[in-house]
Parts: sequence; C-alpha cells; structure tokens
Amino acid sequence: MLEWMSDPAGWVALITLTAMEIVLGIDNIVFISVLVARLPKEQADKARVIGLGMALVFRVMLLFALTWIIGLTAPVISGFGLSLSWRDIILLVGGGFLIAKATHEIHAGMEGDPDENERPAPSAFLAAVAQIAVIDMVFSIDSIITAIGMVDDVSIMIAAVVVSMGVMFVASGPVSDFVSRHPTTKMLALSFLILIGASLVAESTGFHLPRGYIYSAMAFAAVVEVINVIAARNRKAKRAASSSG
Repeated sequence: MLEWMSDPAGWVALITLTAMEIVLGIDNIVFISVLVARLPKEQADKARVIGLGMALVFRVMLLFALTWIIGLTAPVISGFGLSLSWRDIILLVGGGFLIAKATHEIHAGMEGDPDENERPAPSAFLAAVAQIAVIDMVFSIDSIITAIGMVDDVSIMIAAVVVSMGVMFVASGPVSDFVSRHPTTKMLALSFLILIGASLVAESTGFHLPRGYIYSAMAFAAVVEVINVIAARNRKAKRAASSSG
C-alpha cells in the first residue's frame, strides 16, 4: 500500500494533491474564521480546533468509502433540463447555506442583530460548531471527489489530506485573529463566502466556474484590504505622534 514512497512519481502525486487540497481548503478557512469571529478568544480557538478536526475525520472517513463517493456522481434526479446527482444536491444545499449565512452575517453587521448579541456563549459555541460540521461535510465531498480524480492510491490521498489539514490548522489561527481584529475584513470574507456559495450552486447545476478565477479575485481583494489596513494603521500612528508632540 505504501510502495509509492520509493517511487518519485508517487511523491510528485502527493505534492500535487496536497497543494490542491490546500487551495480547496481556503474556502473552509474563510468560513471558520467568520464563524468564530464573534466568540470569545478561548471558545474561538476551541471551535476552530474542533472544526478542523471534524474536517480531517470527514475526509479520511470518506476516503475509505470510495465506492460510495464515486456513486454520488450518478444522476438521481432529472427534470427541467437538469440531471442532479447526490453530489450536486449536496453542493446545491451547501452553496445555498453559505449564501444565506453570509447574507445574515452581513445584515447583522450592518444593522446590528440583538438576538446575536444576546445569545448565551454556550449556545453560540454549539451553533458555530454545528454550522462548521455542516459545511465541513460539503467541502469534504468536493475535496475527496477531486482527490479521486487525481490519484488512484488511497494512502497518497490520506497523506495529502493529513498534510493539507496541518497547513490549514496553522494558517487558520492567524487568519481568524486578523478577521476578528479588523471588522472590514470580516465583511470582505463574507463577500467571499457569497461568491463561493454562488459557485457551488452553479457547479451543482452543471455550470463549472474555474476556481482559479474565484481565488484570483479573492487574492486581489485581500491584497487591497491589507493595504487599507496598513494605511489606516500608519495614519493612526501619525495622529498619535502629532498629538503627543
């Protein structure tokens, strides 16, 4: 099962698949960062660890159910010019959930939602974990189907998933902290989630939007936002220096 470790082609496949899994995991990191932004620091870190842990468990479990995963691409519903598989239905529901959640969070941030502010901490924590679990399953299905299409060896898939989840775990902390410290970046992240949700809905109906376009737009917007944050910090420092002088 581990014969690929002595084969250079196996290592190339591992590196390629790991890179792909990390890229696909960006969506998951953004979603988790937004969800834990309202929680206290200790609960936010705990929810983040639980969320990424569930994502890893889901992916490994699905890898051992390859026959079932492959069957998810078989059409189960046809009509109105569409033919939907279970995978398509999961992507449709998951994309709709992302759009609805991001829209609700944007509305709460713009208008102020008293229910969100008054929600007891344990309830908020459990709600965040539950929502992370739901979206983890959606992203896991998409991730594993991509892995099946790229590599035949299950051990390579598992190794790539474990490594990519380790990278996501390390990256999610700084991303979550940055989002919580800068409210404008949370709005940007929510906009990303709407874009990602729309792409999942489109893909479920047979319209494939290359992820490269989405990630390029996200990267450009993120760079602009970082520049804005740095500029605001410099202006604040100058005002503080002038007032003290």
